[in-house]
Amino acid sequence: MADNREIKQTFWKKLADSPFVMLGVEGGGHHEPLTAQLDQDQVDTLFFFVGKDNRAAGGGKGMVQFVSKGHDFFACLSGTARIDNDFAQIDKLWNSQVEAWFPGGKDDPNLALLRFDIDSAEMWETDISLAGRVKMLFGGTIRSDGSGSHAKVDTTAESTPR
Repeated sequence: MADNREIKQTFWKKLADSPFVMLGVEGGGHHEPLTAQLDQDQVDTLFFFVGKDNRAAGGGKGMVQFVSKGHDFFACLSGTARIDNDFAQIDKLWNSQVEAWFPGGKDDPNLALLRFDIDSAEMWETDISLAGRVKMLFGGTIRSDGSGSHAKVDTTAESTPR
């Protein structure tokens, strides 16, 4: 079983490897897929380039769900979303993938930088042992001590930089 620090480190590594999440805000209807932009200088913060007409652009309390590319790590993040059109931050996070969505570039009139400040998180790492995988294959029972790690945290900050 990993400790909370290890789980947090794994979370940020997995998110950097596949930054696709589902984001929803209270009163905004269904969650929708977005690409998280990560700034290593910002603890407990995700950024998203969205259109000003995006259902999450109004901000508010929200949730972000994450499933890693290998389906071996899951996270549910609770926090607050708000537009933060700080040009220095937009410039820092800008990349060719974002530009594909906003043909007007950093000055696109529909561009908004949505900031999601994480208040708390729950994370699960499914590291099923070889014996556990064999049990699954043949219909056996997997005990919780062989299924992975779980953490409830008030901060996703690591004690070491990512």
